[in-house]
Amino acid sequence: MKEKRLQVFIDGVHNYFTQINKYEIEVGTPYLTENKNPPACDITGVIGITGPITGCVYFTAPIDLLKHLLISIEEPDLSVDNMMDLVGEVANTISGNARSEYGPEFNISVPFVMKGIPDEIHLPRNSRSFVIPVDWKDHTANIVICLRKS
Repeated sequence: MKEKRLQVFIDGVHNYFTQINKYEIEVGTPYLTENKNPPACDITGVIGITGPITGCVYFTAPIDLLKHLLISIEEPDLSVDNMMDLVGEVANTISGNARSEYGPEFNISVPFVMKGIPDEIHLPRNSRSFVIPVDWKDHTANIVICLRKS
């Protein structure tokens, strides 16, 4: 994946967080990881990608980060269900914004959201994924991008 194509995801997560709250986030340096054990936190939202590029993009975050994020936007409902909706929204927004770089044939699915740290996230074993760490209020979330040409 070229740097320009990765930058759209970095910009997407940065823009999402800065638009919904007044606190700055720190987007860490992206790194490659083997797909045998990709990062996962308490709640994960996965977006499937189809078209000339296939794979998935997912956002995974700890409950404490999500709780503080809901509080910062003055959302009174701090339920896990609402946190799951938030994770799905973040994953969907970041993936949808990537269409500006990848074009209209970059088809995204509806978010699939999982509660609890998954035992395993199935990614192509013969590939690697980019992980973009996101630090906010002493908590770390991750955007994971696993894309390849069809």
